[in-house]
Amino acid sequence: MNGGDGGGDREVSGVGPPLEWKFSQVFGERAAGEEVQEVDIISAIEFDQSGDHLATGDRGGRVVLFERTDTKEHCINRRDMERIDHPISRHPEFRYKTEFQSHEPEFDYLKSLEIEEKINKIRWCQTANSALFLLSTNDKTIKFWKVQEKKVKKISDMNMDATITTGNGFANSIVSSSSQPHLANGAFADKFSSSLNQDLVFPPGGISTLRLPVVVTSNETSLLARCRRVYAHAHDYHVNSISNNSDGETFISADDLRVNLWNLEISNQSFNIVDVKPQNMEDLTEVITSAEFHPSHCNTLAYSSSKGSIRLIDLRQSALCDSHAKLFEEQEAPGSRSFFTEIIASISDIKFARDGRYILSRDYMTLKLWDINMDSGPVATFQVHEHLRPKLCDLYENDSIFDKFECCLSGNGQRVATGSYSNQFRVFGRAPGSTDATTLEASKNPMRKQVQTPSRSCRSFGSSITRAVRRGSESPGVDSNGNSFDLTTKLLHLAWHPSENSIACAAANSLYMYYA
Repeated sequence: MNGGDGGGDREVSGVGPPLEWKFSQVFGERAAGEEVQEVDIISAIEFDQSGDHLATGDRGGRVVLFERTDTKEHCINRRDMERIDHPISRHPEFRYKTEFQSHEPEFDYLKSLEIEEKINKIRWCQTANSALFLLSTNDKTIKFWKVQEKKVKKISDMNMDATITTGNGFANSIVSSSSQPHLANGAFADKFSSSLNQDLVFPPGGISTLRLPVVVTSNETSLLARCRRVYAHAHDYHVNSISNNSDGETFISADDLRVNLWNLEISNQSFNIVDVKPQNMEDLTEVITSAEFHPSHCNTLAYSSSKGSIRLIDLRQSALCDSHAKLFEEQEAPGSRSFFTEIIASISDIKFARDGRYILSRDYMTLKLWDINMDSGPVATFQVHEHLRPKLCDLYENDSIFDKFECCLSGNGQRVATGSYSNQFRVFGRAPGSTDATTLEASKNPMRKQVQTPSRSCRSFGSSITRAVRRGSESPGVDSNGNSFDLTTKLLHLAWHPSENSIACAAANSLYMYYA
């Protein structure tokens, strides 16, 4: 079924009218004309399972944590909640919590390669004892971090004034002795010890004027980020994905050719569970682009490829999962293949729905929603970049066609979202017949460039691909609806709150947040 208008083949209940999105917050907004430093550009965004914390990573190797504040400030008791017969609509508010340097630039001397500090992915782990745990990775090394509040203890009161000294010369003997020059071979220590033995006489009942701390306060707290584990030397190619298992003990990491399984407590050993590297590299036809664990089945995971396919594997079948349990791919329309077909079919990101029933995938042109119980084709297809089809030659020449856009689903699985150019992102409702397809701009006025792009059937996806290779007469900065777009400003990274209609997205070095 055509999903361009948010459609799908299955009945979905409980979906209301299109959402009205509003601006919530922005962090790191730059002034007009201000140049953005490369190291400050955000490269990863992730909410934790509760939605009360948000983490971002940047190209400078830093991880920044944000904490939600409105739920604490507006907390009410259960009796008041029972009197309210409608849901509370709160304006979500986050504040800066802390940041730390996760990765530094490295150099691989064996291969003579520089390893960037850029954070590729961040994943939250289970919390324990009010401490936060998360995984972060650059191209080669994964790190396990613990962020915890530490109370700073300070002595606020002593049992006597600092200017008072003992009557038997205890304080004076230390001062006079310590002012003497150091002697070789411990002679100073011996002389100091003998001086104490000769001059120090303890009166009966002890020394009443001995200075001791009597009040210790710990009002101040500081956040301390500590690296608990470093998982290194397991990937020959760039790490593109990390994903936590629902068992809370293991996680996977994926590069172009392999998927490795790790135990959080063991950093010097991993198990290779997927290996697509052929004996002869000239026979290589596809690479792994993304991988993710099932949200509740610890034995199931999925990974996508550059050929546009998704493989579901079961860890119970064998130690090395060369064979997949299910394969999800869409068949090409007859006569639709061209030079760009495989490039635009490459999947840049996959996400499981929270209930584990659906998988959302993003390729260059579309979003596709797959039912894991139906491998004949996607249940819904959402057109994102259809207006760029006549520009594929230009996009190939400036490498924009290789941009890797992420995707996300709402907590209830009824809406999906992904980014685009001109710092825009699109939100679709997946209910049959839904008209909920909204384009928003990452700015304080998200509806300023709202565009309702007519969508086409996914079955005619490649019908005009042969015409797309011709250079059109249209301006490269105008889409099919006459709306201008800027290929230099791209919104690649975004995340949906796990339980509310709230989206965080990154535009260069700025973090924008919206709610509906």
